[in-house]
This record gives sequence, structure tokens and C-alpha cells, in this order.
Amino acid sequence: MLFVIVMKKLTLLIAASLWAAGVFAQQAPIAIIPQPVQLTASGGSFTLPSSIRIATPDAVKTKPVTDFLQKRLGTPTGYAVTTQGIGVKTGELATIVLRLNAKKAAPLGNEGYQLSVTPQGVTITANEPAGLFYGAQTLVQLMPPAIESNVAVPNVAWLLPAVEITDYPRYAWRGLMLDVSRHFFKKEDVEAYIDQMSRYKFNLFHWHLTDDEGWRIEIKSLPNLTKKGAYNLDKTGEFGNFSPEPADAPRTAGGFYTQEDIKEVIQYAKDRFVNILPEIEAPGHSLAAVASYPEISCTPGADKYQVRSGETGFMEWTDSGIVATIDNTMCPANENTYKFLDKVFTEVAALFPFEYIHIGGDECAKTFWKKSEAITALMKKEHLTSYEEVQSYFEKRVVKIVNAKGKKVIGWDEILEGGLAPGAAVMSWRGEKGGVEGTRLKHDVVMSPTTYGYLDYMQGDEVIEPHVYATLRLNKAYQFEPVPDSADAAYIRGGQANLWTEQVYNLRHAEYMTWPRAFAISESVWTPKALKNWDLFETRVEAHMKRFDSANVKYAPSIFDPSFTAKKDADGKLLIEMATEVKDLDIYYSFDNSFPDRFYPKYTAPLVPPKDAKVLKVITYRGTQPIGRMITMPVATLQKRLEHQP
Repeated sequence: MLFVIVMKKLTLLIAASLWAAGVFAQQAPIAIIPQPVQLTASGGSFTLPSSIRIATPDAVKTKPVTDFLQKRLGTPTGYAVTTQGIGVKTGELATIVLRLNAKKAAPLGNEGYQLSVTPQGVTITANEPAGLFYGAQTLVQLMPPAIESNVAVPNVAWLLPAVEITDYPRYAWRGLMLDVSRHFFKKEDVEAYIDQMSRYKFNLFHWHLTDDEGWRIEIKSLPNLTKKGAYNLDKTGEFGNFSPEPADAPRTAGGFYTQEDIKEVIQYAKDRFVNILPEIEAPGHSLAAVASYPEISCTPGADKYQVRSGETGFMEWTDSGIVATIDNTMCPANENTYKFLDKVFTEVAALFPFEYIHIGGDECAKTFWKKSEAITALMKKEHLTSYEEVQSYFEKRVVKIVNAKGKKVIGWDEILEGGLAPGAAVMSWRGEKGGVEGTRLKHDVVMSPTTYGYLDYMQGDEVIEPHVYATLRLNKAYQFEPVPDSADAAYIRGGQANLWTEQVYNLRHAEYMTWPRAFAISESVWTPKALKNWDLFETRVEAHMKRFDSANVKYAPSIFDPSFTAKKDADGKLLIEMATEVKDLDIYYSFDNSFPDRFYPKYTAPLVPPKDAKVLKVITYRGTQPIGRMITMPVATLQKRLEHQP
């Protein structure tokens, strides 16, 4: 009998030990994105109690913060989370204390915070509620990945490491752009995207609302914009290469946001301390507007135009400029254009509280302007000597319209050509040159160069990524520096990344294209330049991938896949080099059509493919665990790359 009792106790002890091991295995290392300005770990820890009390100095001002904490802490833990005012006793008993400084403390500014975690509890201090919100984001990142779950997760030790953090942003403008014109995203999708970006301290959502493929915002005084301009053909495949369809084909794809939808999204963003920058494209990229109101065009026959659906042969980028087959521009010589835009900006300005409106200005094809008698007459009347000056004339008039609505203007860097309108800010996308020029002219600049911030680009080799014309890997995105050499830093307001959606059909793929590269942009615009470190950043990215797994947010695992470089050996034959962004990975390969694992040859030096080999298959491992995707690379593809080299 004694033996039975002892064995039962031993069994219970073993079971408890195994349970504890499972619990403590889920503790997370300190991995915060973006990296804080100052962080000191003391070595202790704090465990969330089963009844979490949040003490706040102002229930109204801090409601977005307490709402976030109640949901994020309560859902995965299953614990009760309550909010109370700060008093001598309640403050002492609280799990998390929120404090607002009576006198603003430098250098926290409006968005900085101090976070203290001790074995007794948590305190977040800030000058403004926005700082408390960002402190709450960091607090959650200190916890195990399971805290991101949207369902209760059992058997997790909800521990936080004891730390002292002082943190504040490098720049006030920290943005992400989502193009909802090429493919329409539902209001709920947009809100989900805003929620995700706010978790990484982005504070500016650039909403690309109009383009050739769709007009997405209700303008009540111009109903055709959403009746006709919001819908195109339902096409699936590779955007830009779709086959043409009959003129009477049903146009059912797309949609738009009512003004009530817009207001709801603005409030949703406000509750996450995110401003929304609306973009209305003009004078180029305006086919949806022209198809809806052809009287704003210079070109006869515009009344037959349809909203574009991604058909082939729409535009050509040549050495001498953009050549258009359809006139997708508003007419600078037509007064109807300015009456149209006055109505648009009257309603847009009334909806959006943010101080700026984006007026586009990029990739304006002058093909049809060169054929227009009205444009020729305008040039003669206004003494304009180039078509760039025609666009500048247009932009300056638009700036006056927007300014009259109480808003400032920002546009893509093409608005510099022909002369920059007074007071206009520049968003530099064609590299850094436009940004540098904008600062020299003493205009505000937001840096958004394709080189580092175009999230529609492929993240790895095109044999495995959805095909686009360029590649941007994570380590390149991490090199983003918002102040280029020779720029006047006093005029750099910050930076952002852009997700164009020609090849992005849904939110899941938008997430895949955004993360983890948006981590790199977040750190570049928040963290001091001197604290950036690729090796440490990559480790933190992997930790946040686990958090995204818990949150069911999609991300690209491309950093675990090798890049392929085709070179010539001494005899001019194909030589294959491979490398990974992550240093501690091994690459295993085969040429015999079978699927390699870690018992296959390991890549240690450039490969010469066997004479008759058709494919190279590769996979990456960390130790004994596969971590990358199985990639099949045709040898013929590498041979073509070799042949196309200069």
C-alpha cells in the first residue's frame, strides 16, 4: 500500500514537472520591434495575476489604451481584466498603472513612454495617451507569443521580464500605404491592416483611394465615381497581362467605401493613434475618374472609356518617357477638371481630420497632351515651354484648391518637375533624389524610396515568389535611412513603405507582402540610427514570426530561403552560387529530381550542374530542423540569367 502511495506521489510530481516544463518553455526572450531607445533588464520577473487591475489617471483620455489591454491580456489568458481610477490604495493594488506626466518630460514628446516592470507590477508613464499606447504595445511584446492569440491558451506562464525602458520615436511620420484601387479591400480588411501596423508603432496610414482601376471613396456630389468608377472586370491571373474583354462584359468586381465607412475607419485608426492620409490621384492614374466623368479629359472619345481591369498594353515605360495607349489623365486645360476636383476635395477635406491630402502626381503620361489643341493653347497662353511645366501649372492650381479647404498638400516627387508649388510637401519614391531636392528647396519631405520601401516587390527568388518586376529582400529594407547623404535633415519628416496591390488580391497576401519587411521600416523610422543592428534584428524578427503564428497573421518566410546567383566558371560554363540572409542556416541540394533533406549534400562552394541535370532542388536547415521552403530551380532558368548578364 505504501508503495502505491509513493508511486502515486511520484507520478503526480513527474506530471507537475512536465506541466511546468511545458509552461516555462513558452516564456519569450526580450525581442521588441522597433528596438527601444534604452532598455535595462534586471533579471527578475513579474507574473500576471488571474485578476488583472489597470489603474488609469483619466478613463476618457486613456480609453483606447485600456480597451487594448483589456482585450489583448484578457482573451488569451482567460483572466478578468478591470479598470479603475488611480488612488493611494487602488494604485498600490493595481497590476498595471498608467500615468500621465503633469509636466511634459523631455525627450518623451507626444509619443514616448517609460515602462517599468518589477516583481511587484507594471507602470507605464507618458506625456500623452499616445505614449501610453506605445508603452502598452511594448509591454505585450515582453510576454510569451501566446499573448497574441484570439482564443484562450491554457498552461502558459504569463511572465514578464523585469525591465526599465525609456523609448520615443526618431520621426513623427511613420507610415504604411495600402493601395485599395487595384484590388478592393473591405472595410474590415483595412481596419485589420491598421490594427497590425499600430502594433509596431506606425502612426500614419496612407490610403491610396483612386487610380485607373477603381475609385473607392463616395463623393456625394459626383455619384458616377462610385456608380461606374468603382467597378471593373473580375480577372484572376497576372495583372497587366490580362486578355481584353468585350465592352459589354459584366463589370462586377470592386466596390467603394461610403462616407459612413470612411468615418468608421477614421475612428478605428484614431483609437490606435493612427492618422489617415487620403490620396486622390491626379492628373495621371485617373482613368476611373475620366471614365465616370469624361468631360474632365482632353481627348475625344473619352466617353467610351471603361475602368481598367489590368489588361495588357495599357502603358509602356520607354527611355524617352511613358507612352499611353489610353488617355488616363485629367486635362489641365479644361476648367471642368478644376470644378470636378473642387467638389472632390471639398468632401475629402470634410471627412479626413489629418492636415495633409495626397494629390498623387506620379507617372503622368503626356502622350495625349502632345496631341491636344487645348493643351497647346494653354501652353501659349501661360508661356509654358514643356509638358512638365503643364503638369506644374495643374499641380499649383490643385494646391490652391486643397489649401482653400484648410489642408496641406503632399505629392509624389514628380510634382518637383516644372516647378514645385508653394507649401507642397514631397514624397520621394523614385529613389532618394527627389527627397534631397525637396529639402534643398526647403519643403517638407517624406522618404519612401522604391529601393527600400516598396512592399509589392518580390521578397526572394522569383521561382518561388509571386512574380513582380523587382526584388526587395528584408536585409535591403533594413538598410533604409530616412536622411540621405546631402539632404537637409531639418526638412525630413519621416518615412514610409508602400504596398501597391496589382498582384495582391486579398488581405492574407497583403499580410504576406507586408511582414516582416514592415518591421524593418518601423525600426528605421522609430529607433535611433546608432542602435540598428542586422544580426540582432533578424533574431527579433524570428521571435515575432512566432507571435504572428499565434495571432494567425500571415508573413513571408523568405529570409530562410536562399538566393541564387548565376556566374561563369573559368570555361564560361554555368556556376551556381547560393546564400541565405540568415547566417546560421545550412543549404542542402539535389540535381537528381529527388527532394533533399539534411542527409543530402550540403552546399559549401559554388556548384557546377551535371551535364544533363534539369533542376536544382534546395532546402535550408537549422541544425536538424528544416526551416526553409523546398525550392525547385530549373537549370535552364539559371542558364538564361547567365546569358542575360552583360
